Amino acid sequence: MAEGRVTRGTTGRNRLRRMDRWIAAVHAPALRRARAAPLAVDLGYGAAPWTAVELLTRLRAVRADARVTGVEIAPERVAAALSHERPGLRFVRGGFELPLPGGERPLLIRAANVLRQYAEDEVPGAWALLCARLAPGGLLVEGTCDEVGRRHVWVALGEGGPLTVTFAARLGSLAAPSDLAERLPKALIHRNVPGEPVHAFLRDFDLAWAAAAPYGPLGARQRWAHAVRALAADWPLADGPRRWRQGEVTVRWEALAPRRR
Repeated sequence: MAEGRVTRGTTGRNRLRRMDRWIAAVHAPALRRARAAPLAVDLGYGAAPWTAVELLTRLRAVRADARVTGVEIAPERVAAALSHERPGLRFVRGGFELPLPGGERPLLIRAANVLRQYAEDEVPGAWALLCARLAPGGLLVEGTCDEVGRRHVWVALGEGGPLTVTFAARLGSLAAPSDLAERLPKALIHRNVPGEPVHAFLRDFDLAWAAAAPYGPLGARQRWAHAVRALAADWPLADGPRRWRQGEVTVRWEALAPRRR
């Protein structure tokens, strides 16, 4: 039986481009090391299959024999996607149990805008189910973005649990880094309150952004990069200037993990 619930299914072309770009860059070594054609799962791709189609294209720029399986719990969504199948791309009905042929374990699971519709206390169980299905060295990327992919926040998890949190934005649309708060994944969105680490991080980010205002005339990328560089003095960042120039910053999970209630 499929594990999970039907989501709203909102989707759109290029909505997940920021997440895909990050995956292709950060997970590229694991994809290239895989002995067999690496498998990625697009979990909860929604009412249209565009995100799975695009994920295949982007992964194949890294590994030409990469494969993608789109998994959806709503049978009508799977039926609608079947006409888009081709070698390396298939669609199946299922949920968090990931019904893959032969029990194959994927090297990547992407779950975008899925858990946002669940309760916060349901997140650890879903994470555990998905991480248990990963191949050795695999990655689960779970997060939320807006409808056109301008603002996105995601958690990256390995077999042992959460590793990092990435904030990504189309910088020209950003008034302040805290604008990203509305796109925090379910594990963090209710923790953006005083006393919680993610609230402190966004507060410090806004302060650094304000201090970097003199770099604004040079462009939003320059301002973002200087603000992030200032953050690095107090927060354990997991990336560097190359990613910052893409409108991203990645923080170690343990620095933002919710405090126990």
